[in-house]
Amino acid sequence: MEDHEIVALYFARSERAITETARKFGAYCRKIAWNILASRRDAEECENDTWLAAWNTMPPQRPARLAPYLGRITRNLALDRYDRLHARKRGGVDLVLEELSDVLPAAGAVSDRMDAAETARLITEFLRGLPPEPRQIFLRRYWYCDPTRAIARRCGVSEGKVRVTLHRTRQKLRVYLEERGVRV
Repeated sequence: MEDHEIVALYFARSERAITETARKFGAYCRKIAWNILASRRDAEECENDTWLAAWNTMPPQRPARLAPYLGRITRNLALDRYDRLHARKRGGVDLVLEELSDVLPAAGAVSDRMDAAETARLITEFLRGLPPEPRQIFLRRYWYCDPTRAIARRCGVSEGKVRVTLHRTRQKLRVYLEERGVRV
């Protein structure tokens, strides 16, 4: 079933929308949640929460592409669940976020210099300007929270190359943001 057909089911308030969404995007959403939560039960609960959130947001929202829309919902729900379930310690999602801490502005700095939406727009612009391989490596690590080993397998490169690519891309992002007035 095509995305626009599934969205039409949501707008018709048909329960079949949930079934079709789960069939087409279940594995995708579970993988995102699993990468963050590392628990099958929590990932499944997060997946179910994603279907509820989709039901509650369509209408009024009418996403043209469901994968990124559902992926964003799943990721946000998984990060919220992670925060609730785990004490802050080095490793997992905390390590991924720590890697970006030297590149992204602090929460207070964003409100002082520019709003978060503008920063997100600049990051998107930066990523679109990257060659495909570094962009994929960056997104797999910082959007999907994939471990470097999994990224290396997926891209057919060594873990060392993944780490170096991530380091260089973070440094380029830092310079890019600073040149555009974002205080990092």
